[in-house]
Amino acid sequence: MIFIGDDEKRLIKRLLDGNKAAVKEFHSLYAEYLAGVCSRYIADEEDLKDVFQESLVHILTHIGEFQYRGAGSLQAWVTKVAVNESLKFLRTKERHRLVQMDYSVADDPEEDDAPSLADIPPGVIQQMLSRLPTGYRTVLNLYVFEGKSHQEIARLLGIGKDSSASQLHRARILLVKMIKAYQDNKTPRQ
Repeated sequence: MIFIGDDEKRLIKRLLDGNKAAVKEFHSLYAEYLAGVCSRYIADEEDLKDVFQESLVHILTHIGEFQYRGAGSLQAWVTKVAVNESLKFLRTKERHRLVQMDYSVADDPEEDDAPSLADIPPGVIQQMLSRLPTGYRTVLNLYVFEGKSHQEIARLLGIGKDSSASQLHRARILLVKMIKAYQDNKTPRQ
């Protein structure tokens, strides 16, 4: 469980004081969460480990810049750091793959109907997301999980606003196809 309120304030103070036990406590509380945030953007396991490590280093070396704004603000800040480190990685290593137009993805309006996710385990959904092309996955995550507008996404990734919208649309189409294929394989045969 991630701390909130006074416990969160105490942890931050201990981190600022350089308390090694606080670093271990922070790691045990936030490591899995941060790895999950990074994995939304980074599909390759080795790259994911690097980005996760960079996120932790950034958080722990810049904890003095964090401003407590109430319960949950530490989690919000570490999320932002993990997203920014993931985007930084993508901009440097995979720049050419951020704007990826896959013209083999047909704009089929029927395929854009969202199927139910109720019967799909979260791990399977995460695997589906990781199979999306880098650009699609990045735009989808920024739009859905971070609540960014297409204009903000375009600025963050150095792409056009229309490209952001197009990649989100195509990501959704691909996800719908993956979900339907999964559900078709799980449906009992008669």
